[in-house]
This record gives sequence, structure tokens and C-alpha cells, in this order.
Amino acid sequence: QVHLKDFGGGSVPVGGSLNLSCEASLSDYTKWSVGWFRQAPGREREGVAIINSGGQTTYADSVKGRFTISKDNYKNTLYLQMSSLKPEDTALYYCAADRGTTSLSFGRLALGTRAQGTQVTVTS
Repeated sequence: QVHLKDFGGGSVPVGGSLNLSCEASLSDYTKWSVGWFRQAPGREREGVAIINSGGQTTYADSVKGRFTISKDNYKNTLYLQMSSLKPEDTALYYCAADRGTTSLSFGRLALGTRAQGTQVTVTS
């Protein structure tokens, strides 16, 4: 059974930084594509970043250059380093995992297992 737990959200001022983490209880973590989504009230879910089993990454255009996704295969943990935060980054962020793929597709990852989410609020 796959279980994801994400945390690290909070309230930060514009321009600030925040680091999210996602711990995974699953086997063969190296064989999974993992990533982050976000959803703000009244807005559609948005794929933020993915890192696949080969270590390749992809980002939403809205976060390129500001967010960095990484993972620690020994700790089964996914990270999202967020900097230069903007009010429009305010959302519920959640991690997701898709087994056995090198896909960098947000559409595919959205069909995988997801965590409950952690709230990020950027205040102006």
C-alpha cells in the first residue's frame, strides 16, 4: 500500500522562500515518478513540477527559475524548494506518485497516488 505524507507549508511574505517535503511509504522508490500539484480556491489544479525515475525534471512555466524539485532515494522523500514567492503561488500543494514510469506528464501523474496536501499562503 502506498502512502504519501506532505508537509512544510506555511505563511510567508512576498519574495520569501519555503521548502516542502513529501515522505513516501512504498517500495522501489527509485522506480517512481513523483511530483507536486497545487490548487487554489476557485482555480483548476495545476501541475507544478515532476521528477521521474531517471532524475529528469519538468516544471510549470509559472514556477520555472523559482522552484526546484528534488528527491532523496535513500529517505524516500521528495522536496520542493520554493523561492521568490508571489501571491499567486498561494494554494494547497500536494505531492503525487506514479509507479514504474519515466513519464514527465502531469496528466499521468494526476492519476497516481496523492497526499493530503499542505497549505502555502503568500502574503503581500
